[in-house]
Amino acid sequence: MGRIAIFTDDPGWHGKQLRLAFANLGYRSDYISLKDCCFNIETGQNPLIIPGFANALPDAVFVRGVPGGSLEEVVLYLDILHALKVMNIPVYNDGHAVERSVDKGMTSFLLHNAGLPTPLTWVLRNRDDALSIAESELKNGNLLISKPLFGSQGEGIRRIEKMTDLFWLTSSRGVYYLQRFVHCAGAGFSDNRVFVVNGRAVASMRRRGKSWLNNVAQGASCERMDLDAGTAELAVKATAALAMDYAGVDIIQDKDGHNTIIEVNSIPAWKGLESVCDISIAKLLADDLINRHVKAL
Repeated sequence: MGRIAIFTDDPGWHGKQLRLAFANLGYRSDYISLKDCCFNIETGQNPLIIPGFANALPDAVFVRGVPGGSLEEVVLYLDILHALKVMNIPVYNDGHAVERSVDKGMTSFLLHNAGLPTPLTWVLRNRDDALSIAESELKNGNLLISKPLFGSQGEGIRRIEKMTDLFWLTSSRGVYYLQRFVHCAGAGFSDNRVFVVNGRAVASMRRRGKSWLNNVAQGASCERMDLDAGTAELAVKATAALAMDYAGVDIIQDKDGHNTIIEVNSIPAWKGLESVCDISIAKLLADDLINRHVKAL
């Protein structure tokens, strides 16, 4: 029986779904924390230490979570993902994909560089310049979103609506990430999450937030939606721009009816998505990893 390492610190529902999907394909899967992995550079020894894989490295790795920590710790975790790929172990999504998406500044740059619609964004170090940009945007009638450069599930995100909001404008470890707020079409607050696997949009949903923040982890509700060809194509292009095997792409339709990509997630959740669509995301992901990467070796 083949073996898959699922990198995660909290398997939860998603880990269980993946384990079942891999088992149906004849592969055993083990939950491993990247915190417990390390390098062992000795002559005649396997240079990577992965708990439970002392005799042989896994057939493939599924990245379900990368722990936070100091810069050095995060670099070590990513180095382990890079090293596995160098040693011809399929990594899904790989370290480069995780790096591109976890860094919101790089995500914004890559989307823009690929000619894809994404909000006006500023990433900078100087507080005075950040305040100047924010003041100019507010005076011109635009709202701003302030985000931590690294983060997920809507944590640490604030909306700048008026001049007095600038008093608490703080950097994220010395870096300011400011993005023009996009007002969505229709009543209330909503955006669309499109799930892409191997260059194909396989499922989608509309997320309706209790406020302007549409993250499910922050209380947004999920609605079934029919995916039009234009939105699907945009999600696929965004995933390709960041060179990902799969992704959760967040797209908002503005009041003029234009689609804008606001985020691309390399480690997306899909429990909310499955609650409104008739598809097994875990099965699609496991099938893609095994059939396109493992069996192709």
